[in-house]
Amino acid sequence: MPSIKASIACIGKFHHFDLARQLYKRNMLERIFTGYPLWKLRDEQIPQRLITTFPWLQTLSIGLERWEFLNQKTKRELAWWSHKTFDHFVKAAMPESHILFALSSSVLEAGKKMQEQGGMFVCDRGSSHIRYQDAILRDEYARWGADFQGVDSRILSSDEESYEIADLITVPSSFSYRTFLQHGIPERKLRKVPYGVDITRFQKIADVSSEWFDVLFVGQVGFRKGIPYLLNAFQSFKHPKKRLTIVGAIQPEIKSFLNQLQMSENIRFLGVVPQTELKYIMSSSHTMVLPSIEEGLALVQAQALACGCPVIGTEHSGAEDIYTNDVEGFIIPIRNPKAITEKLQVLADNPLKHQTMSAAALQRVQSLGGWDTYGNHMAQIFTDLCSVEIIEKTN
Repeated sequence: MPSIKASIACIGKFHHFDLARQLYKRNMLERIFTGYPLWKLRDEQIPQRLITTFPWLQTLSIGLERWEFLNQKTKRELAWWSHKTFDHFVKAAMPESHILFALSSSVLEAGKKMQEQGGMFVCDRGSSHIRYQDAILRDEYARWGADFQGVDSRILSSDEESYEIADLITVPSSFSYRTFLQHGIPERKLRKVPYGVDITRFQKIADVSSEWFDVLFVGQVGFRKGIPYLLNAFQSFKHPKKRLTIVGAIQPEIKSFLNQLQMSENIRFLGVVPQTELKYIMSSSHTMVLPSIEEGLALVQAQALACGCPVIGTEHSGAEDIYTNDVEGFIIPIRNPKAITEKLQVLADNPLKHQTMSAAALQRVQSLGGWDTYGNHMAQIFTDLCSVEIIEKTN
């Protein structure tokens, strides 16, 4: 059988460039399509001849997302047409290959074309089933009296049609996998492939303070990530010298909520920081808390573990596919500030427990194998998929 060639399409960047590097090493990468401008992809270690960009509307959409004077309807329309035009571009420019591996809702028409050409379409979903995501986020925003119009109905339809026609659907965590089963997707069509971590970029480079107890959050600062529960838990946490560092962009919808709170001086918002600085912050933090309400698998969890930082993550963060509860960190229910407080207290009151968990975190990340394990798994899935297709055509 000749070497399998796969094209990748992702309107953003996400983990798809990690996969592209893995496929390139195995001589399996035909092309990667992205909505990112080429100048932002210089350090991706992929030949530029294999990268095709369509950045026009996506760059504009990302840039305007934080402009609060633009109403949500305008932002939604721009995001939709960004996806739609990207899909048509990929469809028109797609080279011949065996497989199109694409982010859900981004390239539905291109996926159909790949199948018409005799290839396979693998739909990659980085979060829970889109219907599950829409329902739980509607409920969460309502809890805080925040406006949420729901997932764009056009995106909902596009995603679900992608699930239906795809030859396979890949998801990153057991949590995501379960939501697809709950919504009627047959198990034979699903593949769970947890993400990796770049251990060349993330490693322990600093020690924690012996005086302060440092708590860290990394991610988009919004209701989806459970920020209100973290702030509530940190307030209840008893320690004479505690600090909470929040890294990530503040989402517009949560700003009014945050403005109503009386933040103490030991809570600091750093915004987005480069990875070179992030690994220092992770290394010097006693724990990272990720109280996510819904997501596929948060990459920052493995990154923190690689820096020797135990993680307190929720059952909806993909934590169970990265570490073991009470070994390298803790896995707690969503919407449970009391559980967060209890785990913070355990780590703060038991330095030996913290040291043991930190050491276990470093060991665990080594066993995950970086992105090579992810690459091996995906390469095998592609090989098996094409092998089955050949057998079916032969018969």
